[in-house]
Amino acid sequence: MTTAQGVRPNGATITATALAAELRAAVGDAMQWMVAIPEAESGRRPRADGWSPREIIGHLIDSASNNHGRFVRGALEDSLVFAPYDQDAWVRLQRYQEQPWGALLDRWAAFNEQVAVAIDGIDETALTRQRGEHNFDRIGWKTIAASEPSTLEYFIRDYIGHLRHHLAQVAAITGPRSR
Repeated sequence: MTTAQGVRPNGATITATALAAELRAAVGDAMQWMVAIPEAESGRRPRADGWSPREIIGHLIDSASNNHGRFVRGALEDSLVFAPYDQDAWVRLQRYQEQPWGALLDRWAAFNEQVAVAIDGIDETALTRQRGEHNFDRIGWKTIAASEPSTLEYFIRDYIGHLRHHLAQVAAITGPRSR
């Protein structure tokens, strides 16, 4: 576990390779149980204003798309300020609810593999360097005050936590038989 600034209490170091492996493991583990979710069940919304598993995975595709670019730019630039996006509008526009479950899973897994490749290429200095300029107070899953320095490592860990959070939602909607 890291603090908001990306520093581990025990002083242990993390590598980009370890973060990429953590992402790959989360995706691989989820794929094992999500492929068993029936097509009809993948389209079921838990409530009228909630996302179905298809829409959740669609949102995670959008998240991978946006964060892939953010991670690459964060490794190459000094600033960790990135454009936000309207998550609900992206899900609506791309009509994930109408798309086949298996195709969405394949796209999600493939996109996250590319995200993992990008993460794996980030050098330790770029990963762990404290940055005063970020907007994780607006775009982070677990937000940090804009006045508090942070790291690219924190943002990558936040992405993985966000992904796991939504996978837990899919599991809650589809029931324990899927896991």
